[in-house]
Amino acid sequence: MKAPKITKNTKLTIDGLELLKSLESQSIDLCFFDPQYRGVLDKMRYGNEGKRQKGRSTLVQMSEETIKRFITEISRVLKPSCYLMLWIDKFHLCEGVGAWLDSTSLQIVDLITWDKGKMGMGYRTRKQSEYLLVVQKKPLKARDTWKLHNIRDVHYERIPQAELKCHPHSKPKGLQKLLIESCTNKGDIVCDPAAGSFSVLECCKELGREFVGTNL
Repeated sequence: MKAPKITKNTKLTIDGLELLKSLESQSIDLCFFDPQYRGVLDKMRYGNEGKRQKGRSTLVQMSEETIKRFITEISRVLKPSCYLMLWIDKFHLCEGVGAWLDSTSLQIVDLITWDKGKMGMGYRTRKQSEYLLVVQKKPLKARDTWKLHNIRDVHYERIPQAELKCHPHSKPKGLQKLLIESCTNKGDIVCDPAAGSFSVLECCKELGREFVGTNL
């Protein structure tokens, strides 16, 4: 099978796993991954997927096994001591995602709560936050790998409605820019194999980083 042509700093539309498999081992300085999982939709069964979750439900869903395959490849392509920024929701935070990291060189080292400033679903408490797991490839070290020390572990940022209409999984550019600045240098390569609205690409262009990413 012919390897896909990978062009940096553009919006690729190939399969994310194909993209990762085409990259050299230990060639990426930072990776973002926002898996489109069905866990909360299937197990909570709110009954409103056809209306309030319409945008999300039309996206290609990833099984747990597919997510594991993505993370295994991410572990391979990351340079030693570099970071994966892994987005999860409350359901997966409580259930645990340790199995996703099995057989990799990755370890969770921190957690950031994103307060979206907008109330969502919930039988009991209404969900207003998403969570970003800061995952580092071994060997673990903070010095020289994390430059900014003003990033709070609770980050408030609202997404403009226009952006949410373009993509229901839009993520906060302000936080993403802080993380890119903290964990990379100009010219470094940032990867996003499930890029959604390509907000990470926009951040990389503003910050002088190279980007490689795709979205189906």
